Amino acid sequence: WTVCWINWNWTKRKSLKKFSDETVMNSELLAFYREHVEEVLLPFWNRALDHEHGGIYTCYNNTGEELVSRDKYTWSQGRFLWLWSRIAEMIAENKLKGERGAYLDHLTKTARFLETNVFLENGNCAYVLTEEGKKKESIPGEGFDTSLYADCFVALGLGKFAALSDNKKRFERALKLYDRIRQRIDEGDIRTEPYPIPQGYRAHSIPMIMLNVAQELAEAARKLRHTAEEKLRKNSVSYMKEIMDHFYREQDHRVVEMLPEDPSSEGDTLLSRHVNPGHTIESMWFVIHTAQRTNHPAYVDKAVQAIEKAIGLGWDPTFGGLLRFVDKEGGIKPRGAEQSTAYEQLILDTWDMKLWWPHSEVLYSTLLAFVVSGNKKMLRRYEMMQDYVFEAFPNPDKETGEWIQIRDRKGKPVDKIAALPVKDPFHILRNMLLIIDLLEEEVEEK
Repeated sequence: WTVCWINWNWTKRKSLKKFSDETVMNSELLAFYREHVEEVLLPFWNRALDHEHGGIYTCYNNTGEELVSRDKYTWSQGRFLWLWSRIAEMIAENKLKGERGAYLDHLTKTARFLETNVFLENGNCAYVLTEEGKKKESIPGEGFDTSLYADCFVALGLGKFAALSDNKKRFERALKLYDRIRQRIDEGDIRTEPYPIPQGYRAHSIPMIMLNVAQELAEAARKLRHTAEEKLRKNSVSYMKEIMDHFYREQDHRVVEMLPEDPSSEGDTLLSRHVNPGHTIESMWFVIHTAQRTNHPAYVDKAVQAIEKAIGLGWDPTFGGLLRFVDKEGGIKPRGAEQSTAYEQLILDTWDMKLWWPHSEVLYSTLLAFVVSGNKKMLRRYEMMQDYVFEAFPNPDKETGEWIQIRDRKGKPVDKIAALPVKDPFHILRNMLLIIDLLEEEVEEK
């Protein structure tokens, strides 16, 4: 495997040199990402489908060798709907190979599985279901609807599939769920287990995920010629402005992950000082997408600066790659006064881990930032990250495939839980698909 890596790496470097010198998206790079999706990622996930009930099994161990539970976290099932819908679109667009009919059939089964089983009487979504679709409590005694994020991903997936299948009734259901989510946020009814937002703080993750849901539902509304498009566009701009006008720091281009509700209390606390590089990087491409579609160029420039800042802060100067959490001074363990919350414990226990999802996010975000800004520094960042990512994360066991999701600081695989006890395809596949779209557009233009 090492020899194969060295040979591929040499080819890749030659391809990237041409890409860098001529500032064009090289077709060899496009071919690499397409092959990675078709030959490394999708074979694993096509084996994980539940053909009887719908949905996908995601409770694998870190290496993907063992399915440890057949439970279905709706967080992942909603994301899966989005992914399979986009893949079906890309097959129709001749951007990927595959049997589109098979994707559509399983999408229909999965959408029905969720619509039949996930909703509670209060309009919220259950956080986890059994294989057959029975609701489960993720925390005994805490009820079924323990995370707002799960509802967001169900809305995201149902909206995407509704547009693909031209099903306005399904879109209305996604829209109703979206409105319910907004109501809960307005009322302060925000549950984010297993890591509740600490009392007295606003979380960047809330406007961030709502920006993504609003912009995706707006695109679905456009395709369906639904009257909700204008409202959803306005909502997406509002969420973008909330992020960039409140959580983004103009003076150093840092995005604050936890913002005190009382600005005077922002200081040397762990919650205020820590940075989540992966969240910043992902959030900023959401911002770029909406800023471009709604003619807000100033936010594009700020987002590019924030991506650069997050990589600079998050890069591990000793072993390479992005640290999970860092101090605002960069590259070191977050510090500051503590409140003894579950989220703070997560920061302290896992700050030096190397996770799969930020590293997939940084590939797309740096390429996108380069394309929209022409900033050669972003291209250097991309090249640096690509070298690390494709050496560190793809599973060397090609029979299993996919990525090893969690590694320690030195790169050794670690069997730990990042947020949910799942191996989730969303970030890797979504970013690979977005990169393919981006490269296709650039190659065609050149």
